[in-house]
Amino acid sequence: MSRMTKWEYSTVPLLVHATKQILDNWGQDGWELVQVVPGPNPEQLVAYLKRPKE
Repeated sequence: MSRMTKWEYSTVPLLVHATKQILDNWGQDGWELVQVVPGPNPEQLVAYLKRPKE
């Protein structure tokens, strides 16, 4: 029987001028980008991230 992966999730505000830096920082901590959606204003996006639970 295979073990099912359990995930934890996070939502992160992204500033348009610093998107790569923000995602790189989260990626170094093991987070994988799932989706980016528009935020509350045109200068902001929201990233949905996941990583396996330890």
